[in-house]
Amino acid sequence: MAKGPVLIDLDPEEPVADVALAPPVPDAGEPQGKAMQAAARLAARKPSALSRWFWGLAAAVIGAVVSVAAWDFVTALLLRAPVLGWVVTGLIGALLLVALIIALRELAAIGRLSRVDGIRRAADTALAEADLTQARAVTNRLLAFYNGREDVRWGRDRLAERIAEPFDASDLMALAEDELLAPLDAAASREVEAAARQVATVTALVPLALADVATALAASLRMIRRIAEIYGGRAGFLGSWRLTRAVFVHLVATGAVAMGDDLLEPVLGGSVLSKLSRRFGEGLVNGALSARVGVAAMEVCRPLPFSDRHKPSTRSMIKRALAGLFSKT
Repeated sequence: MAKGPVLIDLDPEEPVADVALAPPVPDAGEPQGKAMQAAARLAARKPSALSRWFWGLAAAVIGAVVSVAAWDFVTALLLRAPVLGWVVTGLIGALLLVALIIALRELAAIGRLSRVDGIRRAADTALAEADLTQARAVTNRLLAFYNGREDVRWGRDRLAERIAEPFDASDLMALAEDELLAPLDAAASREVEAAARQVATVTALVPLALADVATALAASLRMIRRIAEIYGGRAGFLGSWRLTRAVFVHLVATGAVAMGDDLLEPVLGGSVLSKLSRRFGEGLVNGALSARVGVAAMEVCRPLPFSDRHKPSTRSMIKRALAGLFSKT
């Protein structure tokens, strides 16, 4: 085998390709926040009837097998060692009692979320019809809902003292927002900002595709649960998943979860955004989308609809959330 350079004779009549005329290498595109989009599609996806039947039957069969196996185990143990058998029987009874308490707490949490939803629907009706009587009834329901919470005691007392002052439904709702809900809005905004920072940091630093999706979904679940607790929902596991699905269904239906760079460009500037590495830009877009999810969760969990004066600004929230991660200077 010959060593050294290999010379290839070119046909002088064949035109030589000009590299300057070659098409540019296609760009990978702007960051799109794929982790948050994948988490949104996963949370918003409605299970099919076949899958519901499958999991329902699977749970019934597994429950029957475990119950029969536990019964056989305890009865056999009672025959062999009565004392140990009664101890195991007591442990199983305690386990069933704890499971019953958890189920009752889940039902209470779902009922509390339904109560919040009922107050918000009544407030929407009172504002749409400009009915002062309905607005006062909604305010009384709101005072009863927050009765016993020490963190809003001062605002609750102030609202109770001034409930007869407004002579317009919108003014009364604005008074309830100012006195009772404004501190809760501030606390919920801080939760959204913290979740946006976490999602932006993890999805920018973790190179694994499934890890960033899992982080975005877990952060969203925790954020929505905390927002529900702040507004008084105290959602359990099932209630948190129900809220999460409602929020993501709304965002996916409106297409809002597919846009993130439109929120970052006014905050960071188009020239700065274009100079970011793709991975870091993807993290920032995921953080922006997480903030948008948080604002939607505040609208879902809040017992009163936002007025124009109190409606949170997603761009301002993103700017505060990402201030520690990125600076124009």
